[in-house]
Amino acid sequence: MEPIERRIYTEKIKGFLDIEQIKVLTGIRRSGKSELLKLVKKEISKVTDEEHIIFINFEDSDFDEITSYKELNKYVADRMKDQKRYYIFLDEVQAVEKWEKSVNSLRMKNTDIYITGSNSKLLSGELATLIAGRYVAFEICTLSFAEFIRFRNESGIVPTGPSADELDEYIRIGGFPLLSISSFTHDQARQIITDIHSSAVLKDVIKRNTVRNVPLLERIIAFIYDSVGSLVSIRKITNYMKSNGGGADFETVSSYIGYLEAACIIKKVSRYDIKSKKLLESNDKYYLADHSLQYVVRDFRRTNLPGILENIVYNDLIQRGYKVYIGKIGTKEIDFMAEKTGGEKVYVQVCTELGSEETLEREFSPLTQIKDNYPKYVVTLDRYWEENRDGVRSIHLREFLLKETL
Repeated sequence: MEPIERRIYTEKIKGFLDIEQIKVLTGIRRSGKSELLKLVKKEISKVTDEEHIIFINFEDSDFDEITSYKELNKYVADRMKDQKRYYIFLDEVQAVEKWEKSVNSLRMKNTDIYITGSNSKLLSGELATLIAGRYVAFEICTLSFAEFIRFRNESGIVPTGPSADELDEYIRIGGFPLLSISSFTHDQARQIITDIHSSAVLKDVIKRNTVRNVPLLERIIAFIYDSVGSLVSIRKITNYMKSNGGGADFETVSSYIGYLEAACIIKKVSRYDIKSKKLLESNDKYYLADHSLQYVVRDFRRTNLPGILENIVYNDLIQRGYKVYIGKIGTKEIDFMAEKTGGEKVYVQVCTELGSEETLEREFSPLTQIKDNYPKYVVTLDRYWEENRDGVRSIHLREFLLKETL
């Protein structure tokens, strides 16, 4: 099956075709990085021949012999026959030892290089030093709700057009692209998500970092997944681990959480004081690369729905290009304060229902205290309540996710 276009990324990447910068795509496994490379390769095939395109997927057993930068250099050099430009694609490049040396060497030739990796620290350390200012990075997320609908439509799974059933399906099976191009039962979808999760944890956390206390790691994962949308600290997590099985210290817990972040499995969101315009150092929130990952360690439960909805909105804001914080104004919390380069902002509260005046006051009052002219939303699943208070608008989750601009 031909890869389905993801214009939100391909248009950005195409803008850097034949530009010196190395194009770096990061994101959790199975988020669609390999398919994006294929789409870029297809575009490049319009302007050059196949002999000048070198595509290596390091998860393909055909390339098992390439384990070090020297072998990678030799493989590529053997295929560069002339001085014409070569387009080099290195998929899941972190499998190659000291791969950054090869990339740094190749970039000095007549090449256009694209690499992917399931690690947000791909550009830390030596590579960042070697190619400082010579790369452009793209964070690849799982499918947004709008993409989810389009993938299913183009795959012939559902009729064209958004519906409440599609939103429910998105909440229940998530945004991993594989689940949107074929029909699966919820049990089958959960098995696929479990396999994706197990692979990411094993390859990108346990093996990559030589994790010794795997049971502790699994307990930390369960705690964080069950706490999506709640303020937590590493100290709090450590104390919980100690009181529920022991074997935990602050440094180890901190390291393991860092490994999960680096593997693009979880994302830490810091708190931001809106009045003083300062980041706060205590208590953060953690969200998952895809909300469906929570179902790996916890069955779908209505009590966890508020955190799931927050996770969906958070990932949507990230995909729209926002930097996201947890807002604080006085003693009150705002779920998300999101900002783009240039100062464009949006403020968002997320709740399941607006069924009482007490709930309305809790959700709307923090936003009404912010005296600027940027959009402010209370996002909800409530279909029967529309409210607009002092410029703060309630909006159904489906409408929010499908808005072209916020």
